[in-house]
Amino acid sequence: MTRNRLQAVRRALAAHHVDAFLVSENSHIRYLTGFTGSNAVCFVTPRRAVLITDGRYRSQAPAEVDGATVVIARQSLFAELSERHLVRPGMRVGVEEEHLSAASLRTLRRLLPRCSFPAMSPLIERMSAVKDASEIRRIKRAVEITDAVFAKVLIAIEPGLRELDLAAEISYWHRKYGADSEAFDPIVASGPRAALPHARATTKKIRVGEVVVLDFGCRYQGYNSDMTRVVALGRPSAEMQKIHGIVREAQQRAIDAIRPGMEARALDAVARTHIEKAGYGKFFVHSLGHGLGIHIHDSLRISSLSSELLHEHAVVTIEPGIYLPGKGGVRIEDDVLITRGGCSVLTRSPRDLIVL
Repeated sequence: MTRNRLQAVRRALAAHHVDAFLVSENSHIRYLTGFTGSNAVCFVTPRRAVLITDGRYRSQAPAEVDGATVVIARQSLFAELSERHLVRPGMRVGVEEEHLSAASLRTLRRLLPRCSFPAMSPLIERMSAVKDASEIRRIKRAVEITDAVFAKVLIAIEPGLRELDLAAEISYWHRKYGADSEAFDPIVASGPRAALPHARATTKKIRVGEVVVLDFGCRYQGYNSDMTRVVALGRPSAEMQKIHGIVREAQQRAIDAIRPGMEARALDAVARTHIEKAGYGKFFVHSLGHGLGIHIHDSLRISSLSSELLHEHAVVTIEPGIYLPGKGGVRIEDDVLITRGGCSVLTRSPRDLIVL
């Protein structure tokens, strides 16, 4: 499979008017070659692909890499491009400008002064947006792990527990169930802090009567899950119950509306219109969702500003929310596979407001 991806990159070089492509983002290198190490670049030309890494991966790289020649750098990775004459004077070498630091670009220009480095993003992002069967299996497994962790969270959560302690439980159980790592730092936001869409867990203790927004996911074999649920300790306020019902209905309407070929902004409008009609439009402050795969936020944005289309075999999140400053908030998020006739919801955890 990686050989096919490298071939696709080679075919794209001419369309981008470049002689080669220098891939520097680790998840993209894994996507193209299978290499899981933390320090590498992949250099792709119309005739060959070379993965350059350091001596720590002398044994690992040849065992993992498919479709590319492995080179162990004697000095810096970029220096090998010059030392081994992989780059000729005058070449146009495409780079991932969103993943290459300004310092790294200066180094390339110093080492290869007679070359140019035009931007090539988002080539890999677009390639990886549509998933093959193997990728879908890995995402499904990541989602299954996160679902299992949520069941553990429901047992662990209790009054007096700190947000940070619950976040630690989430991280522990993700690893315990086989995840490679967290997809991102878990969000545990209780009481008034639930009105912060991306709140970090703190030392605050969870109290009876509060709602708790839980947003977490894991990475499994390079692919991510992402889920948000709301739990209440004791009876929540009538307003929290009300907005949970509105968000739940908005999410379901969006899920029911998904079709391949649909404009992402049109899907965003389905959920946003429902929330606006309920009188809470100004409290829905983010996009409806995003692509999911080798990145926790793939390039697709399901936003009112997006001009992109939904594609069959893409995986996206659907996550409307309402946030009331000083009171609390609700977000419900599921991972969804777009299919020929609509979609399949991968997340299995209950979406109803769970009162403990």
